[in-house]
Amino acid sequence: MLDDKNLVALMKQAAKADPSTPVAYSWNGQSLSYEDLNETLRNELNEIAGTYSLYRENKNRIFSLIEQTLDEVLPKKVIQQYDQFAEVKTFAQGDKPIFRRPLSNRARAKQFVTRVGLAGMYEVFKLGPKEAEAFEVRTSAIGGAAQIGFEEFLDGRVDFAEVTKIIMDGMDELIYKEVARALKASIGQLPPANRVAVAGFDEGAMDKLITIASAYGTPTIYCTYEFAVKMIPQEAWRYTESMKAELWNTGRLATYKGTKVIILEQGFEDETNSRKVIDPGYAWVIPTGADGKPVKIAFEGGTIVDEYTNYDRSREIQVYKKVGVMCILANNICAYCDTSLLGQMTTWNYDGVTGHVTTYDGRLDGGKKQ
Repeated sequence: MLDDKNLVALMKQAAKADPSTPVAYSWNGQSLSYEDLNETLRNELNEIAGTYSLYRENKNRIFSLIEQTLDEVLPKKVIQQYDQFAEVKTFAQGDKPIFRRPLSNRARAKQFVTRVGLAGMYEVFKLGPKEAEAFEVRTSAIGGAAQIGFEEFLDGRVDFAEVTKIIMDGMDELIYKEVARALKASIGQLPPANRVAVAGFDEGAMDKLITIASAYGTPTIYCTYEFAVKMIPQEAWRYTESMKAELWNTGRLATYKGTKVIILEQGFEDETNSRKVIDPGYAWVIPTGADGKPVKIAFEGGTIVDEYTNYDRSREIQVYKKVGVMCILANNICAYCDTSLLGQMTTWNYDGVTGHVTTYDGRLDGGKKQ
């Protein structure tokens, strides 16, 4: 049986492993597949929590192991997923999560181009250390819980490796939802030229937004799959053999006129697949070489894991973590709203019992939904 130091290391390795990648993971001098790695963890955790009596004896130890794993792995997982457009930082409990937004050198240069200084001398714009403004990202608690039946304890069917994975995936999805909400709520910060609302895909409108973003760096389009499948150029572009093959195989184009298209993974909020996580009506054009990233994600303090006992003697393993998300959109970022997709957060039930209809007033500054 492993000591706590090695058990935490094993849990972190398993949490970071990617089931879709056919590679071998190195652990304790062995080369293990993803399945073998998780089986090793499952066996180790069963040694200390495989029965109710073992769990009761070691539960605080187990909670500490989960806390240490989530504290390291969750921020890194978020960074890996959102690094292209989000800045992620971890702060100690009680420290103010302060981010700094650099002022755009290029924007300042344009302001100084025609200004005449004292004695008729032109003021020179110098590309030096970037000035910045500081702002605080307020954090609040997010959490998740995994319920374990009392009989599962008695039968030795508790899988704490799976419990840890479910909790971490759930908290990651909560952060993803907050990122999507922050981006959507910040559209009003954009200059009018940087945002457009059109029913369907308008090639000229998208080209205009790409041109604006290109002035600040190499643009990338971020959107859901639902948006991407409609983002097809005019007939003259459509009939190249490579485009036809790509559209047939994937249903969308990976690049739009040389601009990379990144798909924001869509998800559902419940097991019935009835409500989507991300509003499919939005696409974002963000220059990757721009000053600063528009989304700021702050983790404050450590993870807290505790237990709640239900009336039927089942246990809820509850996890508490303080996270904050803020979005600062500058004049180098553009937003496209397809009003024909906007608000389609629920799926249709074709028996006519349920459905969802949204109307939109065409504004991108907090337009009304009915």
